Amino acid sequence: MCRDVETILATGYPMWSSGRFMRTGKDRVRVAAVQQPLTVDGVTIRPGDLVCGDEDGVVVVPADRAGEVADLAARIDAAEDAIVAAVRSGLTLTEARAAHGYHALQTARTTAARTSAAQEATR
Repeated sequence: MCRDVETILATGYPMWSSGRFMRTGKDRVRVAAVQQPLTVDGVTIRPGDLVCGDEDGVVVVPADRAGEVADLAARIDAAEDAIVAAVRSGLTLTEARAAHGYHALQTARTTAARTSAAQEATR
């Protein structure tokens, strides 16, 4: 829960919460642990993991997969830019996606997510 939302938004401070709450956390909220795994809505976040979020949602990248995920994200981003350019030059979206291997990138992303989930289950 969060308060002072207007001020937080005005400063550009990255903040996400499940709602708003008028009462201050002073003298009521305490630190329970530092540098320990934390589970939020079924997702475990460990020290060193990357947490990336925006208005559309939040994703947790395990620290040991960060390089792989960054590489795949860069490849998807480049493919999407190329697809937009191809569509603007006259190709259909289906043709542009096929020409730039978009389905294979999405399949790689899904496979990586499944692998990560399986690894998470064994941690």
